[in-house]
Amino acid sequence: MKVEKAAKQLEALGNPTRLKVYRALVRAGEDGLAVGQLQDKIGIAASTLSHHLHRLILTGLVTQERQATTLICRANYPAMDELVSYLVDECCLDACRPDERAA
Repeated sequence: MKVEKAAKQLEALGNPTRLKVYRALVRAGEDGLAVGQLQDKIGIAASTLSHHLHRLILTGLVTQERQATTLICRANYPAMDELVSYLVDECCLDACRPDERAA
């Protein structure tokens, strides 16, 4: 993962509302949530939710799929794993894994 991609994803998650949206989608699991369900769960206006979802989709953290007339949103778990791995591998290698420093 490139530092620019990680920075954009972390910036997107740095907004409290987007973090709430993302957390709700991660907790929803692979089935995801319909936009209406997500709106009810978070308690924000549809236009505000649309704006925040757009930012999360642009960074690759969330996917959307149309099923008939319903938009289903899902956390992109491989992207989440990649970001977390990047943070562990690149940002805290010495602090998190001191035994590997000696190798």
